[in-house]
Amino acid sequence: MQRTLDVDLGAHRYPIHIGAGLLARAGALIAPTIGRGRVLVVADATVARHHAAALLASLGAAGLDAAVATFPAGEAAKTVTTAEELWQACARERIDRAGTVIALGGGVSGDLAGFVAACWMRGVAFAQVPTSLLAMVDSSVGGKTGVNSAAGKNLVGAFKQPSCVVIDTALIATMHEREYRSGLAEVVKYGVIADPELFAWTEAHAAALAGADPDAIAHVVHESCRIKARYVAEDEFERGVRAHLNYGHTFGHALERETGYTRYLHGEAVAIGMRMAADLARRLGVLADRDLIRRQDALLAALRLPAVHGAPAPMDEARRLAAHCALDKKVQAGRTRFVLPTRLGRVEIVEAPDAEQVVAAFASAIAT
Repeated sequence: MQRTLDVDLGAHRYPIHIGAGLLARAGALIAPTIGRGRVLVVADATVARHHAAALLASLGAAGLDAAVATFPAGEAAKTVTTAEELWQACARERIDRAGTVIALGGGVSGDLAGFVAACWMRGVAFAQVPTSLLAMVDSSVGGKTGVNSAAGKNLVGAFKQPSCVVIDTALIATMHEREYRSGLAEVVKYGVIADPELFAWTEAHAAALAGADPDAIAHVVHESCRIKARYVAEDEFERGVRAHLNYGHTFGHALERETGYTRYLHGEAVAIGMRMAADLARRLGVLADRDLIRRQDALLAALRLPAVHGAPAPMDEARRLAAHCALDKKVQAGRTRFVLPTRLGRVEIVEAPDAEQVVAAFASAIAT
């Protein structure tokens, strides 16, 4: 069954199509939302091997002339160097201002392809065909694009809304189990920040989700996109409440940077980061619902997500991690901002908390 949500951005409104088997219809769904110029599909080499032919066939059936450009799989490839290689592919494939870039893959593909589309010819059309759970429930919606640099994760980027998002939930079956579980962290996030009913549903169906049950996946993808679309429509450029979607991410990004973007998948780092964020909320006295920590820990464990970061000297590691927060994207006027829960379904932004409390929160989920 296909379901469609809209991201209501006025003149830039766009659809999110969700359903099993939609890759074969992606061309027909995307074509009405873009121009008739050439299309460049951007995918990592692994995703391209599995899914590019099907997408190209779908685009061809819809009358779109398309080519594929690939890059090495993994977060380490999300760099300006890779973006430059993809811009060269745009030139080779004659992607002009009537052309379109389509991201096929997970969050790395979406971030890279969107950044390439935002910059090429000062902006060409862009569409998303996510193949990972994390991209389906989070990164494919909302228009955040970018690359990592030595300074930090996603500090170089642009807002570039897609013209269309096509989510084929059947593609989950082709995912590596660890990658799949990583995406579940973002589902937990939505429940904590905005929807106690989704959190309770996820608790009740944790075994089904851990086992990748198709019906359970379809439900959480739809509900996550519904929540994400609401935040984006209210605050497209993250000047206010959209920052709530970064719950656990300030801590998680620090973990990713400290470990060179190779030790943790993004959702794994966010899972540990949510534990750290909840601990900081407890330490600062903003968490009214103390049972939230127990329930969040239990749910993350049931979904088989990591609970702690291992390091030989926890306090030294905690101080290094806390130092990374100074370059987080949510810093404003030199003040570090953390998204912290007050109760299930509600969070607030706390600016410049005591530095030692932040270090202690990092240390709370570090073990030797």
